[in-house]
Amino acid sequence: MYAVIKTGGKQHKVQAGDVIEVERLVNEGETVTFQPLLVVDDDGTTHAGAGAAKAVVTASPLGEKKGDKIRIFKYRPKSGYARRQGHRQVLTMLEITGVSLEGSTSGSARSATKRSGSDGGDEKPATDGASSDAPAAKKPTAKTTTAKKPPAKKTTAKKTSATKAGASTRDAAE
Repeated sequence: MYAVIKTGGKQHKVQAGDVIEVERLVNEGETVTFQPLLVVDDDGTTHAGAGAAKAVVTASPLGEKKGDKIRIFKYRPKSGYARRQGHRQVLTMLEITGVSLEGSTSGSARSATKRSGSDGGDEKPATDGASSDAPAAKKPTAKTTTAKKPPAKKTTAKKTSATKAGASTRDAAE
């Protein structure tokens, strides 16, 4: 059985007995537990999401060491700017002691529950502690604003008769 865990911004594929290097972990206890992202059991069945949330990966820290040196060199041409810097990340060495699915049963019983479709994981837990028969709180809705039409342009009626009459009077006056 193997699992994919996420720690230090990286994902690691692990199985029991592996020794991995992860970014420094501060832990007071003798063991470290991880919630895996993906678990593939011995039957070849893949568990992801809710199925993987039930799984636990346990590891014991072996110690700390420094990683490889990373050399950083910054340079700007024609300006006299050059900077040299180095970095060595502190790593924690972990030995994976076990990968287990909580409540795991034998392979035949597990596949029988998968076939029947009643794995008991369909219920959603209440997030705020309220009972399930209480009415749900209304979510605030965003106010939608309707686009206002620009005011209609005032059309001036052409005074065809007045201009003709005015033009005719002007012509007559001349």
